[in-house]
Amino acid sequence: MLSQKSRYALRALLVLAARNETEPMQISDIAQVAGVPRKFLEQILLSLKGLGLVASKKGKGGGYSLAQPPHQITLASVIRMMEGPLAPLPCASETRFRKCDECVDVETCGTRMVMREVRDAVAEILERTTLATVCRKVDLAQQKKRGPEAQLYEI
Repeated sequence: MLSQKSRYALRALLVLAARNETEPMQISDIAQVAGVPRKFLEQILLSLKGLGLVASKKGKGGGYSLAQPPHQITLASVIRMMEGPLAPLPCASETRFRKCDECVDVETCGTRMVMREVRDAVAEILERTTLATVCRKVDLAQQKKRGPEAQLYEI
């Protein structure tokens, strides 16, 4: 389960990715579009900057922008940076394995076996999904929601 901070971070990154502009975006605009409280977003953007996901520019025309192209930022990398391992249990983690206190035998633990499969499935999806991928999915969903008749009037 993702923390509120991670969900807001993803929303802010997606707002920046969807813009298709190199000019920085003001924090108040990101907060409004992403539906994130500005004070919380300030802390999140500072974290994202420290992690190398966003860049900031001060002064007139300043704000935040992605530090890398949207097609290079995977959801897996963002979540790992914000949350840590993708595994639902420490014993299922690839990078931060830790035996559960109550575990009798790690090798034959059924719960661990299933949680490894869950971790692998989640990781596979998140590793292949970039910010650009999500933006395309959102665009397609919005087009579908508007319907074919609406597209005739958008020319």
